[in-house]
Amino acid sequence: MSVIRNSHLKPGFIAAMLHRLSGVALAIFLPMHFLALGTALNGASALDSFLALTHSRIALIAEWGLVSALAVHMALGLRVLAIEWFAMRDRSAVLVSSCVAASAAIGVLFLLNGM
Repeated sequence: MSVIRNSHLKPGFIAAMLHRLSGVALAIFLPMHFLALGTALNGASALDSFLALTHSRIALIAEWGLVSALAVHMALGLRVLAIEWFAMRDRSAVLVSSCVAASAAIGVLFLLNGM
């Protein structure tokens, strides 16, 4: 049985884990993106048939997940830069919360725009 240490419940640790997980999600997306771009080499009809798959609800949810992961990764990356450049370690919980809230807002706006 694993025990959650007190240091794992701190905002900085949670932000670091979210930043890493969103980076992994983006890295998993890249081969699929290159596959989609590669279909364009086979002609316009091959690309059109591939893009026809993107009009489903599952694709919309996957795109929402991708945009949300990108927003989380960007916002938490800016948090890391703020910590390094401006020594903003004192307000870590507020900074993490605002980064996650901004990322969630971007994800919701994308989802509402796609519906």
